[in-house]
Amino acid sequence: MLTCNVNDIARVNRGLSADRVLINREKYGANVLSRRQQEPWWKLYLGKYEDPVIRILVIAAGVSVGIGAIEGEYAESIGIIIAIFLSTSLAFINEYRASREFELLDRVGDDERVRVIRDNSCMAISRQEVVVGDLVFIEQGEEVPADGDAIETLSLLVDQSKITGESEPVQKYGLEEANLHATVSETYSPEKLYRGTLVAQGRGVMEVTAVGDNTEIGKLATAVATVEASDNTPLNLQLEKLSQLIGIVGLSFALFIFIALLARGFFLGDYSLTAPQSYIFGLLVSSAVVALIPIWLPVLYDGWNLLGRTEKRPDFLEAKGGWGSLKPIAASSIVLLGGLGAGYLLHWLPPEGQSWLPAAVSNALLQYFMVAVTIIVVAVPEGLAMSVTLSLAYSMRKMAASNNLVRRMHACETIGAATTICSDKTGTLTQNQMRVAEVDFPGLQSRWQSDREVARGLIAEAIAANSTADLETRGEGEPAILGNATEGALLLWLHEWGLQYGTYRQHFQFTYQTSFSPEKKYMATLGYSPMLGADVIHIKGAPEVLLEYCSHSLEEVGEVPLSDRNRLLAQIEAYQKRGMRTLALAYEKLPDNLMNPDLETLRHHLTWLGFVAIADPLRAEVPSAIQACLNAGINIKVVTGDCCETALEIARQIGLWQGEGEHPYAHMTGKSFRQLNDAAAKEAVKSLKVLSRAIPLDKLRLVQLLQENGEVVAVTGDGTNDAAALKQARVGLAMGSGTAIAKEASDIILLDDSFKSIVNAIIWGRSLYKNIQRFILFQLTINVAALGIALLGPFIGVGLPLTVTQMLWVNLIMDTFAALALATEPPHEEVIEESPRNPQDFIISAAMTKSILIGGFGFLAFLVGFLKYLQRDGEIGIHELSIFFAVFVFLQFWNLFNARCLGLNRSAFEGLSQNKSFLAIAATIAIGQILIIQFGGSAFRTVPLSLVEWGAIMGGTSVVLGIGELWRWQKRARTERGE
Repeated sequence: MLTCNVNDIARVNRGLSADRVLINREKYGANVLSRRQQEPWWKLYLGKYEDPVIRILVIAAGVSVGIGAIEGEYAESIGIIIAIFLSTSLAFINEYRASREFELLDRVGDDERVRVIRDNSCMAISRQEVVVGDLVFIEQGEEVPADGDAIETLSLLVDQSKITGESEPVQKYGLEEANLHATVSETYSPEKLYRGTLVAQGRGVMEVTAVGDNTEIGKLATAVATVEASDNTPLNLQLEKLSQLIGIVGLSFALFIFIALLARGFFLGDYSLTAPQSYIFGLLVSSAVVALIPIWLPVLYDGWNLLGRTEKRPDFLEAKGGWGSLKPIAASSIVLLGGLGAGYLLHWLPPEGQSWLPAAVSNALLQYFMVAVTIIVVAVPEGLAMSVTLSLAYSMRKMAASNNLVRRMHACETIGAATTICSDKTGTLTQNQMRVAEVDFPGLQSRWQSDREVARGLIAEAIAANSTADLETRGEGEPAILGNATEGALLLWLHEWGLQYGTYRQHFQFTYQTSFSPEKKYMATLGYSPMLGADVIHIKGAPEVLLEYCSHSLEEVGEVPLSDRNRLLAQIEAYQKRGMRTLALAYEKLPDNLMNPDLETLRHHLTWLGFVAIADPLRAEVPSAIQACLNAGINIKVVTGDCCETALEIARQIGLWQGEGEHPYAHMTGKSFRQLNDAAAKEAVKSLKVLSRAIPLDKLRLVQLLQENGEVVAVTGDGTNDAAALKQARVGLAMGSGTAIAKEASDIILLDDSFKSIVNAIIWGRSLYKNIQRFILFQLTINVAALGIALLGPFIGVGLPLTVTQMLWVNLIMDTFAALALATEPPHEEVIEESPRNPQDFIISAAMTKSILIGGFGFLAFLVGFLKYLQRDGEIGIHELSIFFAVFVFLQFWNLFNARCLGLNRSAFEGLSQNKSFLAIAATIAIGQILIIQFGGSAFRTVPLSLVEWGAIMGGTSVVLGIGELWRWQKRARTERGE
């Protein structure tokens, strides 16, 4: 039985019966917002054809089909169409699946627990189970689960910014008081509460009037919990620069290859043109250049940007449809038709009986055009964005399994770049299982039973009334705490005493309550006390703060002047040095009609009841997790509102605080930290390890100063007061047991509240970055080889070493398959031993550059030499080119294994069984290549090879992997020797 946090349950009625809950759910619907309507899959697929490169390839395929119809040869056309279809389809499938990874986050809010009254009993249910008519309890830090009317309130302030944009919280009143406070200018009535708004202060009881899509936020089609992806992270900026650089290189290669192929044909005399035919030839080329503006003009703008000159692109380049996107095609048509008209008038067109262009030239021009466009397709890393998306989506799913629920996609990688973690203490470093370990209430020492009973009743009332927590009985075990863990520990202590805190709470007649303030370090409740028969204010807070306002103490002989403060402070300090949290209780009888009291107005006349020492054991896994972070070059800073002694004791237990020899700024209090100016504080935070007695603004300032120092800061927090720091940090880590405000401000939610989960997140983040680097390494190595052989081929007597369809297949391997294989590489524990990466570093490291140049140019040199070898008997034939195609692909196949070992000294086969996706994709590439060679025919310009030839190809190309294995073995040997 849960005794709920309300003055008198009878006043708000018994709540809904179980039967009525079913009736209301059927009548008014469930408390779930309808998901946003997704575009049909076929629209998403057709969107892949909006890419300018794909559009040009489709046009080229259409022209090829037309020429094929004349010549009766469709094989090349069919091959291009199949390759385009595979490229768009696989990209669509993978991006479609990646987008679905985030649907989990759209449903997180529906599982939040809320407290309701049903059948005259309090219970905790999920938010989606709330129905119209339910009586729901809300308090500070919680999110209002549905629309409703406030029945009773205590100092209830609600942040309505989600629906009104109001920056300040709004006071809410019960139905009886609302009419007295309503104004005509208000948009929303003072008794109305709305789904998705946040309780900033106080508590109350509401009756639900609308759920799901019928709520105000549902009508506005506003999602309560959304996934936000940042496009301006350092990673994305690096990838954008990389894409621009590769695009420029690809366009340059495409232009050079197109010119080289044409020049070779004319130079060797393969075809010749008359003057009118040359005019037509120039007209077609000019028209094609204009039509291809969406391809080459953005690349030129990218080049300007890389040179530091920012220029705005023309609007038609940004158009996704309509006239803007058709402008280049229209302009190309004008050039072509205008040129033909001018040629007709000026008699520049070929005379009657002469073809406008020889068939050989037409075919060559079309073929070379498709080769040039395909080079751009091969060079432009369209798979890079997919690789990042897949890596992030895969990491999100796996991180959730390790108790890290990612709310914002960029946080998956950013947490791996963290250089400093500002950690909360309670619940992260400790178990957040607060229990009263020691008590010191002098009034309980009286030898008179009646005096002890009075003191006991007054202490029980001070705890029960001045609290926002509740207990819920679950079977025969210990009641579960609902709400603040520290307050819950006090209620459990009363429960162990055999006292029903709910009875004391219900009999206390509330007038006003102020929630616990991190700045003032106390919580106060005012009302009529049956125990004292008078108005009273109960205060609960930090002992050293309350002692300053106490003039008397409730001793065994009654109220006496408080004299021995030093003894009390020494006793309290002794508990704090043992890592315990101390909490004091005090009270004062008040004059009638005193409202909204503040300690400063009470003239230091409080009566000291005593204090409790509450223990929160350290989590067993925390010391090793902290040490792992320190070894990884990540600074740890403990920020807590606890006293100095408790904070330092916890820091000592986790191995962060050594005591003697620490820097003077290694430990600071919030007060001393606030006294430093920004320049001094900016220097102090470099050495800071423990910040005790901190208020929210201290934590926020600490994060800001660290980031000004160039640190990538992660922050943990669980309370409303942590929200500002969580938002300010590059990665905010909220506790799963934390408040709705903290979770709303966070990027990652630690489902188990454990620091060990942060270490897991760092490993995933660093591994994700490594996976992206592995993909880039693999892709750029192929780029160097593919573009180089396409450029050099015409100069060694092989016009097209790789055809359009072959290069599209290579592109499919390089982009889609490699992205799938390397994006799903599981994390390696070794990454936690490395230092954090510099966020300003380029994503291509020096080691990667060396590997790309050595590997790419090594492949290129071998392939050029192999082509010359195949030409040893004269003209190279289809059989030889089939062997060349197979060798080219299997070189990259074995290099894929090398790429997964970037940054590792281990064998490429170690841990391979853990990545089933990699094995499946590698098998797909190998089998696909064999099938293409054996059955591709004229579509892929291949002929079947013998079993002996296949054995030679696979065995010979596997030398690439052998060299990589030998290199890694030597590195391991040098490491073992300490070199």
